[in-house]
Amino acid sequence: MTSIIAVAGSLRRQSWNRRLAAEAARLGPTAGLDVSVFNGLADIPLFDQDLDDSLVAGPPGVEAVRAQVRAADGILIATPEYNQSIPGVMKNLVDWLSRPEDQGVLEGKPVAIIGATDGPWGTRYAQKELRHTLTAAGALVLPQPMLFVARAPDLFDAGGRLTDAVTKRRLTELLRAFDRWIGLMSALSHVDAVAG
Repeated sequence: MTSIIAVAGSLRRQSWNRRLAAEAARLGPTAGLDVSVFNGLADIPLFDQDLDDSLVAGPPGVEAVRAQVRAADGILIATPEYNQSIPGVMKNLVDWLSRPEDQGVLEGKPVAIIGATDGPWGTRYAQKELRHTLTAAGALVLPQPMLFVARAPDLFDAGGRLTDAVTKRRLTELLRAFDRWIGLMSALSHVDAVAG
């Protein structure tokens, strides 16, 4: 089964994106994915090149997520949208994972992006910004399908479970597409390695 790490780009314990990532973990096996949710975002310090350069390894929280990303076949990111862009903690994570230069764990790593918000537009702007940032860091971002979950309070129950059948179906379809994307990227990487 394909191994995925899911990251919710919010520090809120009950964030819609944490709930969406948890739902992806529950639905993962139906799409051939073993999804584990990363919950250590609060343990990652602000990116500081001096700090990174002064250590043999990165700070403990950073090394923990780097190890999990390195071991996973792909990353699923559930991002909120703050002021029509990505949250600072999400950008901070990408900055840490893209380092050290030419050795970042995002290089060649398949990534899928989803997002939920209580507003009417989903997380379109945030996903666009995150896609751009991840691509700059060398990640291989799934181009389609996309999932923009709007009006999240209407779609989850009091226990945090996704109850909307259409959104569940669309999330499952995205997870299946992500599994295929990972397989395709792995095959292409193997062809490049043989040709090189």
